[in-house]
Amino acid sequence: MNIDKFNSEGCGSPVETSQPLAEKHRPSREARHYDPTSYEAMTNVAKADKQSAFRPLVYICSPFSGDTERNSEQARKYSRFAYEQNTIPVTPRGAGTGLVGSSVPMEHGIMIDTTLMNQILELDEENLTVTVEPGVLLMELSAYVEDHDFFYPPDPGEKSATIGGNISTNAGGMRAVKYGVTRDYVMGLEVVLPDGTITQFGGKVVKNSSGYDLKDLIIGSEGTLGFITKAILKLLPLPKRVISLLIPFPTLKQAIDTVPVIIKSKTIPTAIEFMQREVIEDAEEYLGKAFPDKQSDAYLLLKFDGNSTQEIEEAYDKVAKLCLEQGALDVLISDTQEREESIWKARGAFLEAIKGSTTYMDEVDMVVPRSRVNEMVTYLHDLHNEIDIRIKSFGHAGDGNLHAYILKDDLSDEEWEKRMSAAMEKIYQKAHELEGQVSGEHGIGYAKKPYLRESLPEKNLDLMNGIKKVFDPKNILNPHKVAQR
Repeated sequence: MNIDKFNSEGCGSPVETSQPLAEKHRPSREARHYDPTSYEAMTNVAKADKQSAFRPLVYICSPFSGDTERNSEQARKYSRFAYEQNTIPVTPRGAGTGLVGSSVPMEHGIMIDTTLMNQILELDEENLTVTVEPGVLLMELSAYVEDHDFFYPPDPGEKSATIGGNISTNAGGMRAVKYGVTRDYVMGLEVVLPDGTITQFGGKVVKNSSGYDLKDLIIGSEGTLGFITKAILKLLPLPKRVISLLIPFPTLKQAIDTVPVIIKSKTIPTAIEFMQREVIEDAEEYLGKAFPDKQSDAYLLLKFDGNSTQEIEEAYDKVAKLCLEQGALDVLISDTQEREESIWKARGAFLEAIKGSTTYMDEVDMVVPRSRVNEMVTYLHDLHNEIDIRIKSFGHAGDGNLHAYILKDDLSDEEWEKRMSAAMEKIYQKAHELEGQVSGEHGIGYAKKPYLRESLPEKNLDLMNGIKKVFDPKNILNPHKVAQR
C-alpha cells in the first residue's frame, strides 16, 4: 500500500495503534481549525489497543470548516484512494447520534468525519430552498431558516444530529403526521461515489420525471451507496401561530384508541404524541420541574400550527370535542409560552430521563399503520409481564412510529441478554403481524440487520444488495450494514 499517496491536509496520517496516537493527533494551538474529533478518537483507539494484540490501521479524516470545494475534493480523493487499493473501507460519520450502529466502522479503515462540513451555503428565497453541507446540525438549520421567516419541517428528537445523518436515515420526528419525513424535503444532493466520482442527483426543480430517481436511493441508505457533500432542501413559509393541547385520559387504551378517530376526522394536527405517567415522572425528576398536569396516567399531546389564531382554533376545537366524546378527562390548552415550553421540554427529555432511571437500556424503534397503533401499544404495555422485564414506551402515535425501551435494572448480564433478546424478537414479530416494519426513523445499521431479514421477502434483500453492488462494486463504503449478509 502506498501510504504517502494518501497523506494530505485535513486528514490524519495513517498510524499503527502501537504509536503514541493521542499526542500525535492532539490539535495544536496554531491549528487553523480546532477539531477535537481526531484526538479523542485516537485516544480511544489507543486505550483499546492496550486490551488487544490486534493493531488496525486507522485514518480519521476531518475536513476544514468553510472550504466547501476543498471538502468535496478531499472526500473524492479519499474515496478514490480507497477504491484503487481495493480493500480499504470508508465510513462516513456525522455527529454520532445514531442508535443502530450505522456509522460504526466494522472494519476500521477510513472514517470521514463531516462535523466540520457545517456551512449553510445558500438561502434561495425565490425557489424556497436552502443548500447546506452535511455537517450542519438540525437545530442550527432550523434556527437559521426561522430567522428568515422560513420553516424546515422534519423534526427528529435529536436536534444535535447532522443533516447528513438525517438524510442517511430518512429521519422523521414529531411533525411527520402533517408534514412528512426528511425524504419529502430533499430536492437535490451532491454525492461522492465509492470510486471518487462527484455527481449530482436532483436539483431545485419542483417536478422531475427524468428517469430513475437516484436521489431517493441515497436517502435512507445510511452511507452505503455514496458520501453526501451537499444537500438542497425544500422550505415552507413559517407558520405564524402554534398551539398545543394536553389531553388526559383515564386509561392508556382510551388514549390510544382515540388516535385513529382523530386521523379519520380529517383534521390533522402537526403532531400526535402519547405519554404515560411513569415516563413523565422520569422527565420531572430529570429536569427538576413539575409537569403541568397530574390527574392521569395517560396523555395525548397534540400540536396545531397555522397562520392565524382563528384557523388553529377551528382545527383544535373539532379535535378537542372528539377527544372528550372518547372519554378524555379534560383538554388543556397551552395558551402561554411558558406552558408550551414546559410541556414540550418534558417530551423532549423522555429519552435521557429513561436512561437515567436504569442501569442500562436498549431501544426498539418500529412502525405500524396508524390504524394499528392501539394494538401495538397495548402489546408493549403487556409484554413486560410476560417476559418479566421493564419496558417503557412513548412515541409518535399519529404516524405509527413507536419507541420501546427495554431496561436492564439489576439483572445480571446473562439474564439481561436473554430477556432483552426475547423482548426484541417478540416486538418486531408483532410489528410484522400488524403489517409494520422494523424501523420508522432510526434506520437499520448493523444492529437491526437480523430483524430486517426476518421482515422482508428474500427477493427484496436481493434487490437491495444488487443496488449496493452497482454503486459500490468493491464493497468499500460502510460495509456490513443494512441488507448486506
